[in-house]
Amino acid sequence: MTTVAPGPAIGVAAPGTGAPGTGAEDVAARRAGAAGVGLMLPGTLYLVAFFVIPVFALLATSLYVPVPGGDVGQFMPAFHWQNYVTALADFWQPLARSFWFALLATAGALAVGYPIAYLIAVRGRGRPLLQGMLLVLVVAPFFTSFVLRTIAWKQILADDGYVVQALHWLHVLPPDGRLTATSFAVVVSLTHNFVPFMALPIYASLERLDPRLVEAGGDLYAGPWTTFRTVTLPLSMPGVVSGTLLTFIPAAGDYVSASLLGNSTNTAMIGQVIDTRFFRLLDYPTAASLSVVLMAAIAVLVGLYVRRTGTEDLL
Repeated sequence: MTTVAPGPAIGVAAPGTGAPGTGAEDVAARRAGAAGVGLMLPGTLYLVAFFVIPVFALLATSLYVPVPGGDVGQFMPAFHWQNYVTALADFWQPLARSFWFALLATAGALAVGYPIAYLIAVRGRGRPLLQGMLLVLVVAPFFTSFVLRTIAWKQILADDGYVVQALHWLHVLPPDGRLTATSFAVVVSLTHNFVPFMALPIYASLERLDPRLVEAGGDLYAGPWTTFRTVTLPLSMPGVVSGTLLTFIPAAGDYVSASLLGNSTNTAMIGQVIDTRFFRLLDYPTAASLSVVLMAAIAVLVGLYVRRTGTEDLL
C-alpha cells in the first residue's frame, strides 16, 4: 500500500499583509474597512453638498449670458468664455490689488505673530499658567465679529481721532492728511484681523520643538541668532507655511476692510467687485466668473508657494 505524503498547508493571505490569515482576521479586516468608510461618509457628504456642488454651480453660472430683451437678472446658458475675458480685462486692477494687500497683510501678520508665538511657546515653556493667559489674549479678538473689529479700526484711525491728531502734531501727516480711505488703513485692518491665524500654527510648531536641539546649538558655540536661524526657524517652517496660507487666502478675498476703511477707487478689492456685481447689479455671470478666477489664481499661487517651500504634505 502506497502512502502519499501530506502537502504543504495552503492559507489565505490576510488583506494588505501578504501573510496567511484566518477567517476571523478577514472578518475583522472587513469590519475595520466598513468602519473607516462610515467615518469618512459624513465628511464626504458635507464636502459634496457644500463645496463640490456649489463650485459646479458657480462654474455653470459663469457661462451664462443675459437674455436678449429680458429683465435685469435674467440669464440663459451660452457656454462660452466671454465672461472670463470681460472679468480679466475690466477687473484686473482690483484682482492684483487684492493679492498685493493680502501679501502685505501676510507679511505684517508674520512679523507680529511669530514673536508672539515664540514668546508663548519658548519663553513660556514650563509655565502653563502664563502660556494659557497669553493664548487667551491671542484668541481674544475672536470673541467679537470681524466687522466690529474693522469698525473699531475706523474709529481709531478717524480724522478727529487721537492717532491722526498725534501724527499731525509730530508733522508725520500734513495738516489735511488722513489715514482712513487709504491703502494703509485697509492693510492694517487685515493684518490685525488675521494675526491669530498666523500665530497659532507657529505656536503649535514651536511647542513641539525639542529644547535639547537648541541647547545643542549652544554647546557647539553657536550664538542665539545662529541657533535661531539654523535650528528654530527651519523646524518651525510648517507652522509658518500654515499660518501664511491661513492668512493670505482669506485676506485676498476679503471685502469688509476695504469697504469700511477704503474708498471705491484706489483701495477696491476683488471681493468688493464681486459683492457689487452680485447683490447690487444682479450680474451673476460676471460675479461667478470673477469668483472662479479668484479661486483659480489662489490655487495656483498656493501650489507654487507650497512647492517652493517643500511642504507639500500640508495640502
